[in-house]
Amino acid sequence: MRRLALAVLCLSFFFAPTLHAQTHEGAQMKTLPQAELDVVKVLLTQERAWNKGRIEEFATGYKNSADTLFIGNEVSRGYVTLLARYRKNYPDRATMGTLSFTDLEPHLLDDHYAIVTGKYQLDRGKKNGGPANGIFSLVLENTSEGWKIILDHTS
Repeated sequence: MRRLALAVLCLSFFFAPTLHAQTHEGAQMKTLPQAELDVVKVLLTQERAWNKGRIEEFATGYKNSADTLFIGNEVSRGYVTLLARYRKNYPDRATMGTLSFTDLEPHLLDDHYAIVTGKYQLDRGKKNGGPANGIFSLVLENTSEGWKIILDHTS
């Protein structure tokens, strides 16, 4: 039993950096290059932070810049505005619910920029706003602090 556990642990470390993306046909899989994995890690880190109730940590996925742009029901400009909007709309853990991202499709544009499209699902009780879901497209910049979202279009 101990050997089996050790084998599983070793295999998980070996395959951990490999993310598989399912194509529209549903049958084919592809392994993403490391740079695209690094982009996806931004969203997975955000998802974990959100689900722990840590808005500020979630927001570190965005570039801390006056130029950061969020497009939803309205257009918001700047990291400070974006963070204030999140704090206002999700004032407590119950309102935040549980977030999950699916169908993530990263695409490198060059060494400095990438886009990601995907879907989100927010599960929470009716009295806390009820469930929400939608689609998004993001533009990320490769900064000295790693990949950061500079444009978020969520609907």
